[in-house]
Amino acid sequence: MEDTRNLVDEYKGMPNEQVFAALDKKRTPLEIAIENVEHDFNIGTIVRSANSFNVSKVHIIGKKKYNRRGAMCTDKYLEIIHHPTIEDFLSTQKGRELVAIENNTPRALPLHDKKFIQNTTLIFGSENNGITPELLEKAHDVRYIESFGSTRSVNVGVAAGIAMYEYTRQLVF
Repeated sequence: MEDTRNLVDEYKGMPNEQVFAALDKKRTPLEIAIENVEHDFNIGTIVRSANSFNVSKVHIIGKKKYNRRGAMCTDKYLEIIHHPTIEDFLSTQKGRELVAIENNTPRALPLHDKKFIQNTTLIFGSENNGITPELLEKAHDVRYIESFGSTRSVNVGVAAGIAMYEYTRQLVF
């Protein structure tokens, strides 16, 4: 029977648990945090990208449920942790650099100038209001993704993919 899952050939035919274990052996130390993203499909998109870049964990802060359909079942291959509060999330982040991707603050600097360290957690916020001031204040660094057209920002799912790629480009390639 043909394996129709969205997997690279190396993992075709393996049970989900075996795929998870194989990926675990070569995960990057990058973690992703998603705070109160309103649109479930965007969370699914971020989770799918996190799997593609083989991040070690995805933290969902606040809203617990999301449309797993957007993740295309990739949520089965990485650790997803739900945190009811910012404090609960922060308690898991000792020794990590928290980098917020946020364009709506004077504190933000361009992403292309960022020099990432291994133990980084990228933080993404809601499409409408961004990252809450409470969490933004705890970030060690704040970066924005430059826009060259008329819109001031890209979709949060797209932004997450761009930021994960930049981390990977610097530290994994």
